[in-house]
Amino acid sequence: MDYEITHQPEQSLFQTQVEGRTAFVQYRLIDGSLDIIHTIVPRPLEGKGIAAALVKAAYDYALAQGLRPSATCSYAVKWLERHPVSQLPV
Repeated sequence: MDYEITHQPEQSLFQTQVEGRTAFVQYRLIDGSLDIIHTIVPRPLEGKGIAAALVKAAYDYALAQGLRPSATCSYAVKWLERHPVSQLPV
């Protein structure tokens, strides 16, 4: 499923609205990398691929900006393990 994901750079997050609820990833820019620090998906929305779509959008943006994808958030760490940066579009 495709989600309408918006980037809120002033808040350092990517977010989407689904079924009237907000899901988001929050990041920080550090040492030339975009580090996802939180992935938040409300419990009723879990299991719909929303977290994966948000993380992918953030890392696609990072690569387009010449930033290295990084992860502090445990979900984003696992996502990067399953999707090596070399497989992401630039």
